[in-house]
Amino acid sequence: MDTLKRFGDKVRELRIKKGLSQEQLAELSGLHRTYISSLELGKRNVSLINIFALAKALSVTPDKLLKPE
Repeated sequence: MDTLKRFGDKVRELRIKKGLSQEQLAELSGLHRTYISSLELGKRNVSLINIFALAKALSVTPDKLLKPE
């Protein structure tokens, strides 16, 4: 599995665990819902700033989004 897909899968997993829709995560992170969707599908190369925004919105540290499990 490629890196972008793994990252997207991790975001989706954490979003679902928090009970958030893509739209809710987008609002909390200050990102657009279509960006969240394409990120979860592994079609976006996310920036460091957006990794931090997503981590804050998901109440995790940025490394939680980057660590493979």
